[in-house]
Amino acid sequence: MPFRTRLRFDPVAEAERQWRIHGWGDAADGMAVVTSIMRVQQLYMGIVDAVLRPHELTFARFEVLRLLAFTREGSLPLGKIGSRLQVHPASVTSAIDRLERQGFVVRVPHPTDGRAVLAEITPTGRAVVERATLDLNEQAFSQMPVPDSDVAELVRIMREIRRVAGDFDQAQADQPA
Repeated sequence: MPFRTRLRFDPVAEAERQWRIHGWGDAADGMAVVTSIMRVQQLYMGIVDAVLRPHELTFARFEVLRLLAFTREGSLPLGKIGSRLQVHPASVTSAIDRLERQGFVVRVPHPTDGRAVLAEITPTGRAVVERATLDLNEQAFSQMPVPDSDVAELVRIMREIRRVAGDFDQAQADQPA
């Protein structure tokens, strides 16, 4: 994985050590977990951003296009996009504005709800999201630096953290979307 200059020490381990020295031992493990997750997120966002840059996409805009490409009709109401991606309506509007300027989506009236607007992926948007997905799969998603069994365990642990934090309703999560 193309990380920047490597430090000669692990800053998270050092922070954990300092937490313990300064009397916060009861919170040191949690601090190390949270800090590690945040750092890994930063590292992967750097990789994902680099992969998507040639496609003129950010991860947020990629997610919108991928979501639309997954749908049967290639379109969704803007509110549903925000709900599915768990982002604020203003973020959806901003992403759709940019994707529309790029020719990757168009806004169309909802066929049955006069108040709603759909974002619909264009053939150009579909082509770019397919190329971007192939690149992400090759350069980021299939390049996990841990064994597959650890990846499955990491996903399970992260899902549990998200569930406890209220990210989704477990009873409904067990049903297909």
